[in-house]
Amino acid sequence: MNSISFSRVSVRVAIDGSSTSKTLLEDVSLSLTERRIGVIGANGSGKSTLLRLLNGLVEPSEGTVEVHGDDTVKAVRRVRANVGFVFTDPLSQLVMPTGREDVELSLRRSIKNTRERAAHAEAVLDRFGLLPLADQSIYELSGGERQLLALAAVIAVNPKVLVLDEPSTLLDLRNRELLRRTLTGLEQQVVMSTHDLDLALEMDRVLVVESGRIVFDGDAAEGVARYRELCATALDEVPGLGERPGRGQS
Repeated sequence: MNSISFSRVSVRVAIDGSSTSKTLLEDVSLSLTERRIGVIGANGSGKSTLLRLLNGLVEPSEGTVEVHGDDTVKAVRRVRANVGFVFTDPLSQLVMPTGREDVELSLRRSIKNTRERAAHAEAVLDRFGLLPLADQSIYELSGGERQLLALAAVIAVNPKVLVLDEPSTLLDLRNRELLRRTLTGLEQQVVMSTHDLDLALEMDRVLVVESGRIVFDGDAAEGVARYRELCATALDEVPGLGERPGRGQS
């Protein structure tokens, strides 16, 4: 039961309230058991939709999604207790003035005692190296520090699965490396979409999403190579652009 399963999942949304619909994902069936799973693809390919299915932020139009045996529609509360979600922009989920307050807020349901909650929050902040910044305004923190803080607030409640939607997009090289090392040390199953192909290469399994379909599922290096080829092919079809090296006429 310690797996994520998609069974013939499709997601369609109405366009501007009309009877016409747009397909975001089409006929996805997967069983995800690996510890580190990367999801790569172009913007608008369906990556975020795939990830948001995992904690009920998006519901399937067809098919079912189960996380550790719980249906994401029928048992959404249990699913959200077990699936932590970290968004691309940490400011979209950091709601309190300081990091300490934000982590304590995430613990409010699970730890009722105020002193115990404060002690646990401090321990989590210390684990992520954020304790010296705990009482600073979140607006005084760097992008990397905010991202780690958002991650700490999610990890504090000890989810079984951690979902990250392009977590390195706003980070510089130093903070991307900090994020990478932090993710490596986590015990949770991690499902992460990313445009950072070096980070994708470190995953146990990579899914390539293209136009709402899984077009590759397997080894990380092979997945990144497939994605590069898809991007190159798309560029070849743009009028006025030069050809790829080695493809010109002799």
